[in-house]
Amino acid sequence: MPLRPRTGLTIDGFTLGAKLHSGGFATIWDVTHPDHALPLVMKVPTILDGDDGPTIVGFEVEQMIMPRLVGPHVPRVIGTGGFDRMPYIVTEKIAGGSFLPLFQQAPLPLSEVIEIAARMVDAVADLHRQQVIHLDLKPENFLQRSTGEMVLVDFGLSRHGQLPDLLAEEFSIPMGTFPFIAPEQYLRCRDDLRSDLFALGAMLYALATGRTPWGTPQTLRGVRKRLWRDPEPPRAIRPEIPEWLQEIILRALVVDPMQRYQTAAQMAFDLAHPQQVTLTARAHKLRRDGWLQVWDRWRIMRRIKHFRAPDTVAAQLASVPVIVVAVDLSPEGERLAAMLRGAVKRMLTIEPEARIACVNVIKTHRIGLDQGTDDQGNNLHVLRLVALKTWAASIDLPDHRLTYTVLEGPDPGQAIIDYARANHVDHILMGARGHSTTRRYLGSVSAQVVAEAQCSVTVIRLPEPRDAVV
Repeated sequence: MPLRPRTGLTIDGFTLGAKLHSGGFATIWDVTHPDHALPLVMKVPTILDGDDGPTIVGFEVEQMIMPRLVGPHVPRVIGTGGFDRMPYIVTEKIAGGSFLPLFQQAPLPLSEVIEIAARMVDAVADLHRQQVIHLDLKPENFLQRSTGEMVLVDFGLSRHGQLPDLLAEEFSIPMGTFPFIAPEQYLRCRDDLRSDLFALGAMLYALATGRTPWGTPQTLRGVRKRLWRDPEPPRAIRPEIPEWLQEIILRALVVDPMQRYQTAAQMAFDLAHPQQVTLTARAHKLRRDGWLQVWDRWRIMRRIKHFRAPDTVAAQLASVPVIVVAVDLSPEGERLAAMLRGAVKRMLTIEPEARIACVNVIKTHRIGLDQGTDDQGNNLHVLRLVALKTWAASIDLPDHRLTYTVLEGPDPGQAIIDYARANHVDHILMGARGHSTTRRYLGSVSAQVVAEAQCSVTVIRLPEPRDAVV
């Protein structure tokens, strides 16, 4: 006979303690196990008498997906139990609670909004790299570690790019949390990672304004209106919101997924580089679209059956990579810098939608550089930034896809690695000079980046003279 969860019950070595949460679909319990010293929790689905298909299938989806996930942005799975006795998932206990109480305090100070948004987007980018679309992002499903990382929970509606989609096979109704559900989810699409970016935009809107973009609809009919009705611009509600932040929010909330951010990495990059966000008409809006525009959209959208979704999550991530180019701006590195620029142009023929981030590193522990000026009193940071832009002048890309950053730190290799990690970089392109002395130095930097970077790395070298002695 199937077991029911209760305090004191022991199953597979796990002993249930206090009930921590009781929701419509599951209960959460404190649990202990003699082989595990870390705090644990157990999630048990609430299965009612009779046919409770969505809860059962959703829990099966969680049991399929969660053990495959790794990293700081997801809970570590300790054990699972089947439906023959009592279905459960045991994970590590995340010390911080959900972000729902914080959202209920919105609008928050803008510095806090931006910092929280960046950490939320980081977590979603990490999930997408593991080929999982969450499809139910909302404040309750974000927890926080003591070390600051956001942790995503509740994968009952999620879609794994390499696993069967049980929910799509069993049910045809749209699923998700109505204030945050994307238009394509309303149209029954479960294959588009940009749906999560829409939900992120809706939550960022709420953090900044204290409102959700389309209120709190209780029915699918209310959700349908977002296919043609734009939200009130955030700056109309809170004028101190900067234009670049409104640009990010409204771009994430565009109805057509093709016009949104295409990856969470792109959204994270803009949040980290606000001065380089390209402002469109969205950034300056102070009122909703007029009824004539809304009417035109309604005539089109009321007939639409679906938006085009990518073939796979992996294919979508690969189609819009972020490529870092580490440029040596010293006079002796001029030939190598020219070769590096040629390599970037060739790479763009293969990756036409790539975003190029040009970086240069000021090594701060060298004498005369910690003050940030050269011998003539010129600001080194500004000089390097100008030189980077001059180097990239012939790379034919729009401003929003070509950015420039001067890094500073005692370890150039580590500065490049840290930048790549923080900005979800897909590829690093860098040079190593052939001169005997500098080659040893730069070679050590490139070797460090190749060994430690969490992405692909290409190293460009000057050709050796034919009579060079090996």
